[in-house]
Amino acid sequence: MSEAEVITRIEGSVGRIILNRPKALHALNLAMCEAMTTALLAWGDDPAVTSVLVDHAGERGFCAGGDIRMIAESGATDASEARAFFLAEYRLNHLMFEYSKPITALVDGIVMGGGVGISEPAQIRIATERTTYAMPETGIGLFPDVGGGWFLPRLPGETGTWLALTGARLKAADTVALGIHTHFVASGSLEALKADLLSHGPDAVAEHAADAGAAPLSSHREAIDRLFAFDTVEAILTALEADGSDWALSQLATLRTKSPQSLKVTLRQLRAGRAMQTFAEVMAMEYRLGGRVVQTRDFQEGVRAVIVDKDNKPKWSPATLEGVTEAELDALFAPLPVDEEWTALC
Repeated sequence: MSEAEVITRIEGSVGRIILNRPKALHALNLAMCEAMTTALLAWGDDPAVTSVLVDHAGERGFCAGGDIRMIAESGATDASEARAFFLAEYRLNHLMFEYSKPITALVDGIVMGGGVGISEPAQIRIATERTTYAMPETGIGLFPDVGGGWFLPRLPGETGTWLALTGARLKAADTVALGIHTHFVASGSLEALKADLLSHGPDAVAEHAADAGAAPLSSHREAIDRLFAFDTVEAILTALEADGSDWALSQLATLRTKSPQSLKVTLRQLRAGRAMQTFAEVMAMEYRLGGRVVQTRDFQEGVRAVIVDKDNKPKWSPATLEGVTEAELDALFAPLPVDEEWTALC
């Protein structure tokens, strides 16, 4: 296979995007986003291309997210490189969301952060028994971007709120049950599925789809919808503590390990995103947030603790929810100067 980090080519009538950075779990960088965007724009105007297939090389995972080290290093200075990445990444997310031709994403293995951003806009999203889905950003002082403010609030009940705040990991039975992924296909059938997709297009998926099995999360859905329905993080924590069940106390313990700033940013992001009418509005909100949050102390500390030193002992500042003021949140969400706002490609 080519050494290109993204391989784009036309096979039959299908435009094919293959993520090809396996050693980094296909973590996205600026060049990868630009390569995908260039291909999609060309295929959108090509009548010979009738659909798009997104998958990855190797078996380690679909996409573990964005290039967090680069983003952190940029955020430690003027964040210009991080903002350039977010601009290109969010434009790609929006292009896929609004794309005129059907997109199929084979979400085999780990899919987190940026990987969610390039698979959730697809009309067909296929999970396997190897799929592990998560939006774990509150654990590194970030927030669930790449359209998380659109997709997560639109999941059933408050499951999106729970996923975003806790960073919980889900397997295919739960992701299919929630509609995060549209189909389950056993990993052993993927090569046959790809061949049929390239020959017959997205309609071929039905022949390979199987039952993902019982969804473990179903037994907690009532509790999630009840306990995560509040509009402040403090109220959610109070409700979890008052509930007192083993499950609720486990969620409470998890939330207490997360960045207080990130928890408050994320809940506001999701509540605002739920009310927004267009995906582009969400992208503009997340772009404002992205360029600012990566410069905060908590993001730098989260990356140090989880990715660089790997001691998993971040020292958040502020250390408590009470220390995160509404004025600080307002500043993170505030509009940018008109000439600096995020804009769609088309």
